[in-house]
Parts: sequence; C-alpha cells; structure tokens
Amino acid sequence: QDYTWEDHGYSLVNRLYPDVGQLLDEKFQVVYNLTYNPIAMPCGVDTSVLRRAIWNYVHCVFGIRYDDYDYGEVNQLLERSLKVYIKAVACYPEKTTTQVYRQFWRHFKHSEKVHINLLLLEARMQAALLYALRAVTRYMT
Repeated sequence: QDYTWEDHGYSLVNRLYPDVGQLLDEKFQVVYNLTYNPIAMPCGVDTSVLRRAIWNYVHCVFGIRYDDYDYGEVNQLLERSLKVYIKAVACYPEKTTTQVYRQFWRHFKHSEKVHINLLLLEARMQAALLYALRAVTRYMT
C-alpha cells in the first residue's frame, strides 16, 4: 500500500537504468490489457475486472495489498481451483503439474489459460521488483 509500481518502482528503475522503467511498464501493460474479450464463449465479454482480480490476487499472495481495491471481488470472481493454480504457479512453478493445470477452468480454451499464466507471471515479476526496489530505496535513504 505504501510502495507501488506506478508511484515508486517505475521512477526508481528509470533513475537507476534510464528507459528500463518504461520498457517494464509497457511489458506489464501489454500483458495486463491483452484480451480478445471472450471467456469460454464466442461473444464479447469485458474481462478487465477478472484480469484486475487475478493481478491483485497474485500481489496479495506475496503480501502486497492495496487500500483502494475491494478484495471481495477476488472471492467473487476467482473460484477455489483457480486460486490453487495461481498459488502453485506463482509460488512453486517448478512443482506445477498437468493435473493442476487441468483442474481449473475445465471448459475454457487453452489460449485463455495461457493468458492467465501470462498475467500471473507478470504480476509475480512486478511483485518481486517491488520488494527489490523498496529495499534499494531504503538503502539509498
């Protein structure tokens, strides 16, 4: 809540490595905004709320919480099997199995599941960067 990518991490990375903050931010935004709108059906569905819930849940798993986000949304949108999968991939990617992959969202396309993987891995990377950059900030002050 007191150290975010938008407010602190981005500017520190750009100060330490010019233009890298911009590249990382673009990478995060591309994955976060990546959608062709269907979810298990061909019609257009706004997936932004789901994508935000997944991103914030990954951050929550790593102890990062935001005051301006309603975490009740996570419980409404993410079923238990998806939460188990997210924790497994985010915390123990080497232990993730095909069985765990098949247990969440059984009626969804593989491309939709791959998008979930991209989202959670980028959110994980951002969480790790936030912890590292916060340590650098504390060291510098």
